[in-house]
Amino acid sequence: MAGLSRYEKAVLALTAGFVLLAGGWFLAGAGEQPGPRVTVSQREETPGPVQQELQPEEAYPDSLLPGEVIDLNTAGVYDLQRLPGIGEKRARDIIAYREEHGPFETVEELDLVSGIGPGIIEGLRQYASAG
Repeated sequence: MAGLSRYEKAVLALTAGFVLLAGGWFLAGAGEQPGPRVTVSQREETPGPVQQELQPEEAYPDSLLPGEVIDLNTAGVYDLQRLPGIGEKRARDIIAYREEHGPFETVEELDLVSGIGPGIIEGLRQYASAG
């Protein structure tokens, strides 16, 4: 070490320090279990839309629970759309009628709302109530 300059001694000391630090870090993590491995794959979709025609008994919304009844006087647009035969426009028409004429007393009063007839009323009778 006598023939080394101060600069060479400093580089040698820094290199030795780095080797010791890296070795200690490696040995400290050697006993750890590797982390979980996550594999991501992409499913191949069937090209083009696949649609099935619904039979009348299957046309009832899946989002209604068995025995669930929606109150026509308190339901919002989303809940009214869950009723069979009621889309966004009819739901908004029901709310507009309700705001203008007051609460419904019976489900049959839906017949007074534009675009709703006896067929629609019959299809949603078991899912709707008027209070």
